[in-house]
Amino acid sequence: MRFYFFILLLVFSGQTAIAQTNPEEGLATADLAEIDRKLNNPLTSLWSLTFQNNTSFFEGDAIDGTEYSNTFLFQPFMPFEVGATKQTMLTVRPVFPLVTQPVFDVDEPRNSYEHMTGFGDMQLLLLAGPNDGKGLIWGAGATFKFPTASDDNLGRGKYQAGPAAMAFYMGKPWTLGVLVQHWSSFAGDDSRDSVSQTDIQYVLRRSIPGAMSIGMGPTISVDWEADSDNRLTLPIGLGITKTTRWGKTPVKLRAEVHYSIISPEDFGSTWNFRLQVTPVIASPFRTNP
Repeated sequence: MRFYFFILLLVFSGQTAIAQTNPEEGLATADLAEIDRKLNNPLTSLWSLTFQNNTSFFEGDAIDGTEYSNTFLFQPFMPFEVGATKQTMLTVRPVFPLVTQPVFDVDEPRNSYEHMTGFGDMQLLLLAGPNDGKGLIWGAGATFKFPTASDDNLGRGKYQAGPAAMAFYMGKPWTLGVLVQHWSSFAGDDSRDSVSQTDIQYVLRRSIPGAMSIGMGPTISVDWEADSDNRLTLPIGLGITKTTRWGKTPVKLRAEVHYSIISPEDFGSTWNFRLQVTPVIASPFRTNP
């Protein structure tokens, strides 16, 4: 547990130091509207640190009333230009989750008796694609989950891996796109259930004046191991994004709400409230932001 928080602190400290020691990057004077647009691209050249909080509310036949969970994510976003001509962009995005969720009494499963907080299963997304930030953008790679949860109730207990792919249209004023990740378990605790899950994040955003945008970026989730009544979560949403500066640092601020028009019958998400704070930091490998 302490090891993973140490890694998180190390990444944060290292990226902050990079931002402080590379003033030539020009982030202090870069156009905020253009930064706002670039940050919608999973293969953007911008380095950033995303702090995201999701508060979700659940209903279903397995519980009485409504339950909640909260997930705080720290996601350093680290793109690299690779290849002899630097025409390929490689994105590395680890995800460090701090999770609060209900734990159900075995004898009274319809009633939760406590909420547990701890470290969840860490994720890693690797994407590569052409280094071009305009028009149609595509990329492919791999995605992983690791059984790093501090308690069995906060993770799946399995090593998971699978393919990832994205396709985005980066236009003005519209940004449209989809990011697909699939995980299948291949090792881990033999007593835990196997995992086969697909997440599809779809993005629809329109830029508006003032370095702002409106739209949505919810995630469809399909649990292939569940029965048909509990397999699909399909949310829609709406939110607003504002890119501003805190001192000389560009920062993307986002608030978004999602409602699941389809969710698992036994225990499924109904509402999700997302808050995001994303400071943009200087890359040590580029001369322009």
